Amino acid sequence: MKTLDKIPTTKIQRATKLMATGAKVGVNYIKYYGDKLISPKDEAKARLNEKNAEDIYDGLKELKGSALKVAQMLSMEKSVLPKAYVEKFSLSQFSVPPLSPPLVIKTFKKYFGKHPDQLYDSFATKSVNAASIGQVHIAEKDNKKLAVKIQYPGIAESISSDLSMVKPMAIKMFNIKGKDSDKYFNEVEKKLLEETNYILEIEQSKEVAKMCKHIPNLKFPGYYEKLSSDRIITMDWMEGVHLSEFAGKNADQTLRNKVGQALWDFYMYQMHCLKKVHADPHPGNFLVSEKGELIALDFGCMKKVPEDFYVPYFELAEKQNIDNPELFTRKLYELEILREDDSKEEIEFFSEMFHEMLSLFTQPFHSEYFDFSDADFFGKIAELGEKYSKNTELRKMNGNRGSKHFIYINRTFFGLYNLMHDIQATFIKIDNYKSH
Repeated sequence: MKTLDKIPTTKIQRATKLMATGAKVGVNYIKYYGDKLISPKDEAKARLNEKNAEDIYDGLKELKGSALKVAQMLSMEKSVLPKAYVEKFSLSQFSVPPLSPPLVIKTFKKYFGKHPDQLYDSFATKSVNAASIGQVHIAEKDNKKLAVKIQYPGIAESISSDLSMVKPMAIKMFNIKGKDSDKYFNEVEKKLLEETNYILEIEQSKEVAKMCKHIPNLKFPGYYEKLSSDRIITMDWMEGVHLSEFAGKNADQTLRNKVGQALWDFYMYQMHCLKKVHADPHPGNFLVSEKGELIALDFGCMKKVPEDFYVPYFELAEKQNIDNPELFTRKLYELEILREDDSKEEIEFFSEMFHEMLSLFTQPFHSEYFDFSDADFFGKIAELGEKYSKNTELRKMNGNRGSKHFIYINRTFFGLYNLMHDIQATFIKIDNYKSH
């Protein structure tokens, strides 16, 4: 794979790269308009999606950082994005162009003040895994195999400028109105900045490992603070295959259910007991060992769940509450889904929309066991996503609604559902975390 000798870090450099990518997309649309004159519309649209996905991803992977992180987040939205985008953006989870060996050494000296050979008995300058914010190298010290994660240079400093470029497009795309709309962008910026703080990540990783070590079939790496800094993390090298690779294998159903139950219990225990959750559930953050144990990695993105959000959020996961009009409306206001300045039409529209969505999305919580391999369930989610993505009435209404906490809590559940479906886990006990 091609390596990178530099990453655009200034606002002008990154804006120029985004503009160049936008120009390519514009050319693709011109070609599409001609293509659909001579080809069936669906085929022409599929080719457009493939070319746009390729060009957008190629631009983002050179920018890395928050730009590539957005692609990583979008790759989990399988019920919303066209297949071409999901497939291409999925590469951002653990397979992007790495830094060249000379830049790795330069970066290491900048962040640690030393050459890697001064810290480890051996260090491979060629990375084995590269993602949105950093890349992983194999090292060895005292006969122990280690994983060394190095953050890309300039990533933390570029987050604010990246978001300032994206903000006007997001406001227009989602029709966000009102002076308090900054709360959503501030939440995203805060979390992205936290992900670049590797000292914080080590603290969070050790805390989660300590609090969740009792969960069966779940493992965590050990961390080495003396070999780490705010931009470099040294941890145990964990043997296993990425969750996506495991899901693609013909593993027997018992093993799939074992891994799926461990994953589900891990998230439910965090959500309901710790009230702080690993909010970045994608395949690149999990391995499966030869013994069928789930290995959890990368705790840079942790989301605290405030009590005043947790209570109404999970009250609306109960069927009897969804079907109680008075209570349902009250909870929508508590969660800021309905606003005091909403028109009668907006109240009716969003009440109906969220009733339909929650009646479907919360189904796993309405029974003792749930089958996450159910194609009908995930097909209905995809249909609902498509229905509202094409809804012209929705586009006219104020998109400034919902607590800021929805951004990462919903991302967590959508990601978790998708992972459970990828695993094809069939017999998952929903409240099993209570027995540990």
